Amino acid sequence: MQTILLSREEVARRAKHLYESTIRQKIELEENIGKMVIIDIETDDYKVDENGLHAADYLSAKNPNARLFGIRIGYNVAASLGGVMERVSK
Repeated sequence: MQTILLSREEVARRAKHLYESTIRQKIELEENIGKMVIIDIETDDYKVDENGLHAADYLSAKNPNARLFGIRIGYNVAASLGGVMERVSK
């Protein structure tokens, strides 16, 4: 299978669309707030874990050509270096 190159922006756009359209209502529960969801934009598969590392490994093992994108559940950014992570209100 030939791989089509996508920009980082396109991967992010597709992942955010998947999150908003199908994933968010399934996983944005109080017990998941602050965890990471990793989304494979090629298969629409996703996995939630504390920091995203195990989820990324799991999805990469299932699909070696995975295009992964991470979103911190309930927040406006995935990580912050010296800044502030703000909780997104529903």
